[in-house]
Formats: sequence, structure tokens, C-alpha cells
Amino acid sequence: MARPILKALLLAAVLLTGFLAAQQPPLFPSTVGPVKVDSPPPPSSQAPAQPGQTQPGQVQPGSDVIFRSNVRAVIAPVTVTDRDGRVVNSLTTLDFQLYDNKKLQKITEDQATHPISLVVAIEASAEVEKIVPQVQKIGPLLSNLLIGDSGEIAVLSFDHRVQTLTGFTSDPDQINAAMKKLKPGSTSFRLNDAAMQAMNLLRNRPPTRKRILLLITESRDNGSELHVRDVLTAAEFANVVVYSVDMSHLVASLTSTAQPPRPDAIPPEARHLPAGQIGTQTTDAQNTMGDWTPALKEIFIAAKAIFIPNPLEVYTKYTGGREYSFMTQKTLERAVADIGEELHSQYLLTYSPNNQDEAGFHEIEVRILKPGLKVRTRNGYWLARVNEQQ
Repeated sequence: MARPILKALLLAAVLLTGFLAAQQPPLFPSTVGPVKVDSPPPPSSQAPAQPGQTQPGQVQPGSDVIFRSNVRAVIAPVTVTDRDGRVVNSLTTLDFQLYDNKKLQKITEDQATHPISLVVAIEASAEVEKIVPQVQKIGPLLSNLLIGDSGEIAVLSFDHRVQTLTGFTSDPDQINAAMKKLKPGSTSFRLNDAAMQAMNLLRNRPPTRKRILLLITESRDNGSELHVRDVLTAAEFANVVVYSVDMSHLVASLTSTAQPPRPDAIPPEARHLPAGQIGTQTTDAQNTMGDWTPALKEIFIAAKAIFIPNPLEVYTKYTGGREYSFMTQKTLERAVADIGEELHSQYLLTYSPNNQDEAGFHEIEVRILKPGLKVRTRNGYWLARVNEQQ
């Protein structure tokens, strides 16, 4: 008699446990990933909510609501010069028109302070051995004219290697000490590789800073693994403006230390001479009349540059910078002073593109409405496609 009663009690306990478990939410969902709702739920038959209560799907007053915005602000640093190349400072946004992919934009001028992050990359090859002492003297000019009170400088040197002489610093003593470390090295100079290393340094600086690269080098590359297009693409992604102060090819070639000549493969006694003459090293040198190869090489480079833009011209033109040159200490200091004046006199035109649905490269064009003035700015920027499902 007791055994049927015990079985009945066990069956009742199992049924009660199953009922209670059905009333609780499952610890693990039965599906993996988010649940997709194809249609809104049917209207609820529950009574209207009383004051202080909310229905499912409603936002309670005072609760935090998250709004997502994909609006992007673009800053275009603009330099305006007159017919003589002097910087013009007295303009307003009403004097400009800005086009993004040929679409007119509404612009404002960003009055906020944007401190400068500057990388100076200097050629230190054997080709410019006599020019390096001139460059070493511009450390105080860099500190005073380029970076201002809140700016920072990093200094690189390059020949067949790219060396960091100092990381970003605002200390004038560290900047001057870095300039004194410049030592002429090998005959090759990896301009493109040095420019790319500068891009890597600048892209990690805060976006509120103006990112500037100053190249002091010959306007050619000798030995880089990277190409001009690689560096230019990195500059456009990192919003870097490139300036250059070009070392003269001719001055570099005429002042460089001559390399020891290779021994002649044909000994003097093996050369054909008129009867009665004896071949010696002196007569051999007189017959060859010297080596004209360096002069012919410079003529070829100069002629080639007419048809093929040099790397410095490409970098400065398409990032909104400017190309300078020098042959004396005075013209070098003047070039650095002009760059400093330009950097502190730029108009920072800000706009939110009205064509953000256009992914890819956006070309920027700035027009000045006053006659007789020239305007320079960055070539454009890259815009990724907005993920509408976020």
C-alpha cells in the first residue's frame, strides 16, 4: 500500500519541477547570434500603462538614448599668395569656394589652435658632404620659426640607411644636438624610404595637430625600396603636408668627395701608340683627357627632369606644400623662414561633405574669389564606405 503512494508523490514532484522550469527564461538561447525580427510584434491586448510604467519598446523619460552619427568633418589647410609669392592673411570664408568631387560645400574657418608636428628628413650622403655643415646650422630656426610654443620636431637622416636622430621633442637643445649628429655616409640616399618612415611617425600623432614633413635633400632618389606612389598614398591617408628644400644636383656633384678611381683594365703598355712612343701612366692620362662622366650625368638628369617630375615636386604639389631650393647659407635660412611664415598663416577651411555616400578618393578644389591671388591646398582625402547596418 505504501509503494503506490510513494510513486504518486514522485510523479507529482517531477510534474511540479517541469512547470516551474517552464516559467523561467532559458540560461542559453536556442539560436546562435542575434535574433532577426522580420515584422513588428502584434498589438498588445494589455491594459494601458499606468503613470510611471512603460510598455515594451518604449523609452522611459530620463533614460540614456544613444544616437549614432557618421558625419565627418574635413579640414583643408589653404595657403593664399599674391603675384609675388607673398602670403595673404586678410581673407574670410566668403572669399573661398570649396568643391568636394566637384560638389560645392558649405565651409567655415577653423579658428582652433592646431599645434605643429614636424618631421625633418635630411639627406646625409657622401654626395652632399660639403653641404651638410650648412644644414647643421638651422636648428635654432626650426625651433623658433616652425614649431612655435606648442609644436614638436623629430629629425631623421638618410643615406643607404634611415636613422632617427631624435624623436618628437620641443626642447631646442635636443633639436640642435640632433642636427649636429648629421654625418655624411654612403653614396646612395633612400629618399622615398625616409619619407615613408616620416609618414609612419606622423600618422600616430593626434589628429588635432598639423602634420608636416620637411625634406632637405636632392630632388631624386637613389636606392629606395618604395616608390613615389607608395609615399604619396600614405601622405594622403595621414593628412600630411610635404615641404622640401632642394639641394642642388650640380653643387652636390661638384663639391662631393671624389671616389678613388678603379684600376684600368688595360695596362698602359698594352695600348696602341705611334712608333717610337712608350706607354706610361702619364701618357695614358693625357690621351684619355679626364673623365667627363659626372658632367654628362648631371646634364642627363637636368634634361630628364623636364619631362618626368622629381619626387619632391610630386610630394609638394599633391599634398598642398611647396618646393624651395638653396645654394648658400642665406638662401637656406630664407627658405626655412618662408616655410615657417606660411605654416602659421594658413586658413583651415572645415566642412562636412554633403556627398559622404561616395566612397573612395575625394578630390578637393578650393577657388579664390579675389583676382590676382593663388591658392594651394591638399589634393584630397580617402573616405571609406559607411556601414549602414551599424
